[in-house]
Amino acid sequence: MQSTGFAHWLVVLVETFALLALMLLAVVVLVLMATWVVDRNQTANAVLRNFPVIGHFRYWFLHLGEFFRQYLYSSDREELPFNRAQRVWVYRAAKNAENTNAFGSTRDLRAEGVPFFVNAPFPALGDHHVDAKPVRIGPYAREPYDHAAFFNISAMSFGALSAPAVRALSIGAAKAGIWMDTGEGGLAPYHLEGGCDLVFEIGTAKYGVRTPDGKLDDDKLKAICAHKQVKMVSIKLGQGAKPGMGGLLPGAKVTEEIAAIRGIPVGEDSQSPNRHLDIANVAQLMDAIAHIRELTGKPTGFKAVFGGMDWIEQLCDEVELRGIESAPDFIIVDGSEGGTGAAPQTLMEGVGLPLHEALPELVNVLIRRGLRQRIKVICSGKCITAYDVARVLSVGADFVNSARGFMLALGCIQSLQCNRNTCPTGITTQNPKLQRGLVVSDKSERVYHYAKNLMHEVGIIAHSCGVSEPRQLRRSHCRVVGDDGLSIPLEKLFPYPQAGTPPEHS
Repeated sequence: MQSTGFAHWLVVLVETFALLALMLLAVVVLVLMATWVVDRNQTANAVLRNFPVIGHFRYWFLHLGEFFRQYLYSSDREELPFNRAQRVWVYRAAKNAENTNAFGSTRDLRAEGVPFFVNAPFPALGDHHVDAKPVRIGPYAREPYDHAAFFNISAMSFGALSAPAVRALSIGAAKAGIWMDTGEGGLAPYHLEGGCDLVFEIGTAKYGVRTPDGKLDDDKLKAICAHKQVKMVSIKLGQGAKPGMGGLLPGAKVTEEIAAIRGIPVGEDSQSPNRHLDIANVAQLMDAIAHIRELTGKPTGFKAVFGGMDWIEQLCDEVELRGIESAPDFIIVDGSEGGTGAAPQTLMEGVGLPLHEALPELVNVLIRRGLRQRIKVICSGKCITAYDVARVLSVGADFVNSARGFMLALGCIQSLQCNRNTCPTGITTQNPKLQRGLVVSDKSERVYHYAKNLMHEVGIIAHSCGVSEPRQLRRSHCRVVGDDGLSIPLEKLFPYPQAGTPPEHS
């Protein structure tokens, strides 16, 4: 009897599942039929009109291709913006794991543009560990800033980044002794949480320090700069990924907290102006620098992407008229290869000078005009590995900023969803469910290890080249492969100006 009862329930269960399967099949058929009718009669898409239903697979495959290429099809050196070899190097550095390779490099050393360094025949004996010396920024400010670390965190706003990401960066930066640029989104409590040095950025919308009509609120700026952690103020004129266009924060990311910090409406797209309302020429830029430096007492400079150096020549002329103390304390040159959360492809790929061209031109102008010692040069633009950083130091940078390098250290998998609020690693999303994946205690350690290991390996390069610290690298130490497969020294490609010689970093 028990066997008969069990068989009966088994039959009922099978019949139920069969009925559910038929119902599901019927729903699927109805959906497909409805899709077929819609596709066949719509006029916007020729592929779907000619190939109803199956035409959708084209778009699914197109979307999935971004991810399959990354893991299955591309070689270690193929992908952009960062290939697998670069990402793996950062991941290993961030995890403090073994970062050596066997057998031979997969890097094509004959490819045009590849840099490599000229080793000294008799390098110094002993450990290749090299400590960078402090560099003073803003000698005429009431609170000059002395900073040793040559590799720091570039501008990334709270809002574009999640709160856990900002917290992890702040804590890791403090441990590594590097600064963190707040980005244009204002000062959040998460920036302060770790105790690291901060560069406060004023964007074109003046988020966090704005009046209701978008002008600079002196009282708000003084309150922010009263924090001892805020060491410098940077006026953002533009950035490499979108020259001539202000930042864009999608409304999905504008929470109540972010809106309060920035001074904008909740849930609405936040588009900042393409330039500062009160800065329309070099003279007004100099006025703004002087005003902010006097108001805050902090070293003050600006960030820009360059299309040429004529206006820097004008700036040097203005400094000669006003006096050496009026000069910007630093210039952040952002290459056109820089990244962002959201920008038109046209601007991202086709406007502005790349860093390898803009940086030497800027440094040469400052040398020729006798301002290289006075104005410190900071650069950013796709510098995530030790030889990226060593190269720009050899060109003449005092400091190097990186944003995407530290995003990779946080666990970024280059899923290219920074602008969609769907970042799977919790870095560039305001979705609490996705933010949960970013554990601050773990990722802050990775930020620390990445910064320390990168600077250590730049020290290895410097030691091999026979100099005592990375900032002593010169253009003669680096060669770049030309279109004929042969290398040429950077000193020949970008000669130092006749009027001056490369100065010692002070």
